[in-house]
Amino acid sequence: MPVYLDNAATSWPKPPAVAEAMLHFLQKIGASPGRSAHRLSIEAGRVVEETREGLAQFFGAPDPSRIVFASNATQAINLALRGLLRPGTEVVTSSMEHNSVMRPLRALEREGVRVRVVTADSRGHLDPVAMEEAIRPATSLIVLNQASNVSGTLLPVAEVGRIARRHGLLLLVDSATTAGAYPIDIERDCIDLLAFTGHKSLYGPTGTGGLVIGDRVDTAALDPLVRGGTGSRSESEDQPTFLPDAYESGTPNTTGIAGLGAAVRWLQSTGVPEIRRRQIAQLQQLETGLRAIPGVTVYGPADARQRMAPLSFNIQGLSPSDAGLRLDEEHGILCRVGLHCAPAAHRTLGTSPDGTVRFAPGAYTTPADLDQAIDAVATLAAE
Repeated sequence: MPVYLDNAATSWPKPPAVAEAMLHFLQKIGASPGRSAHRLSIEAGRVVEETREGLAQFFGAPDPSRIVFASNATQAINLALRGLLRPGTEVVTSSMEHNSVMRPLRALEREGVRVRVVTADSRGHLDPVAMEEAIRPATSLIVLNQASNVSGTLLPVAEVGRIARRHGLLLLVDSATTAGAYPIDIERDCIDLLAFTGHKSLYGPTGTGGLVIGDRVDTAALDPLVRGGTGSRSESEDQPTFLPDAYESGTPNTTGIAGLGAAVRWLQSTGVPEIRRRQIAQLQQLETGLRAIPGVTVYGPADARQRMAPLSFNIQGLSPSDAGLRLDEEHGILCRVGLHCAPAAHRTLGTSPDGTVRFAPGAYTTPADLDQAIDAVATLAAE
């Protein structure tokens, strides 16, 4: 059987309850939420709102209406950046960001927004003091991923959040690598905007995600990314201004949201601390095994408690693309190679332009799976 170690791209397999919830919606409900007054539309709306409430509890958000659904974290990040930043304002970010942050920022930079990038060290660690020193009078926002999707390095989100509060700034956090596998509480961690995706460590389906909008965010200053039908205030040709409708135009992915709701319930019953405990054990096993192989270089922190599941490495004399192909075809190890949509992070780690091989175990990965992967890398490295 193949060993799936590409959970940082999309987690698989999913908890059985996810597919069951999606199938139930398709077979028993199927209607559009908030668009009609008949019983199936009302039931569809209940599915959406129960998922919204579950996510609010999961992320420590006091007001479920301030959780806005999107297709993924990328769309949520674009809503926050496009909605808040104006020409002449400044934003501070890190050199470990995914292109879901960097590409919209570079586009906004061409429109007159000043972007300041604080460089992390060669393991991906970011100094909060350096982040504070980058703040200028025109700075209005700090955007930071909670953990690198390349090295897995955890970034100091809570410390930066406290810095943002002291300076009267907003903090936007990309939680694509952490949500579901690392405890998050937006109030405790001083997070004002949290972008999340459903298909990774939340164990939901693809095409789901959203933005948690904290109480400090003035939604009057947050422009919608998309405008259109919401099922509310249909008599007006102007976009509704109340939440969540202001930012949820068009028929939602209700089937996916049903699956996401089931995934969140599974996470709550399993417990994020337990999932994190298992992940640390997996990372320790991988770290120990891979670092012991001659010719293999592992990137990121050596302490598993300072990182998340993505673990990048290279094999001397073998390009990442060739290594990934051979791991799949010869050993049944399914992983991701290359730049992982994060060229800035790879420049920081010194792995550009070829990138790395990335292993990312998940909740269903066994110790035997990891032993098989380590043995496969050892075989390639010995040739």
